[in-house]
Amino acid sequence: MAEKIAGVEIPDSKLVHDATELIRDTTPPLIFHHSRRVYLFGSLQARVRGIRPDPELLYVAALFHDTGLVPPYRSDDQRFEMDGADQARAFLRSHDVMNGDAETVWTAIALHTTPEVPYKLAPEIAATTAGVETDVLGLHLADLSRAEIDEVTAAHPRPNFKEQILQAFTDGFRHRPDTTFGTVNADVLEHFVPGFRRVDFVDVIQNSAWPE
Repeated sequence: MAEKIAGVEIPDSKLVHDATELIRDTTPPLIFHHSRRVYLFGSLQARVRGIRPDPELLYVAALFHDTGLVPPYRSDDQRFEMDGADQARAFLRSHDVMNGDAETVWTAIALHTTPEVPYKLAPEIAATTAGVETDVLGLHLADLSRAEIDEVTAAHPRPNFKEQILQAFTDGFRHRPDTTFGTVNADVLEHFVPGFRRVDFVDVIQNSAWPE
C-alpha cells in the first residue's frame, strides 16, 4: 500500500523504493529528511499552482537535489547542483528511464537554486524549486494549511534545520569557492568562510581581456 503524507502519495514503485534506499543509506539524516520534505512540499505547491508533475520524476529530483553537498557524490570542480543532477541522471538511466525524462530531472536539480526560471519550465522542474524554496527559505508557506505543514514535519522533522543546512552548504562547497560565482551559494561562503571574497561580475567585465 502506498504511503501518504499530508494527502501526498509516495509512489509505490521500484524506482522510488530504490531511490529512497540509496539516499537514506548514503546521505546524512539532514539531507534525507530535507529531500523528502522537498518532495512533499513541492507536490503540495504544485497543487496550489495547478500543475501536475510526474510523481516519480519529482521524487527522484527531490531525493537527489542536495546530494552534491556530501560524499560520495560531492566533486571538487563543478557546482554542487550539477553533482546531484549528474547522479540523478545516472540513476534514472540505470533504471531504463527515457532520456527525455532523465534530462528533465537533471534540469530540475541543476536549477533548483536559480530564482524564477524554473517556474517557466516543466512541472517537475517548477515543483522541485517550489519544494526547496518552501523548506529552506520559508517561501509560500502561507499557501499551505497548518495541518499540511504539521503532518509533513511530523513525518520528517526539521530540528535546528536553519543552522544545519547552512553548515551543510558551507561544508559542501567551501573547497570549491570558484563554483559559487554568480550564485546564491556565494552568500553562504561570505557569511561563514573567513577571507572569502566573492568574484564580482562588474570586476570581471572591467578587467576582461578586451582593451577598451
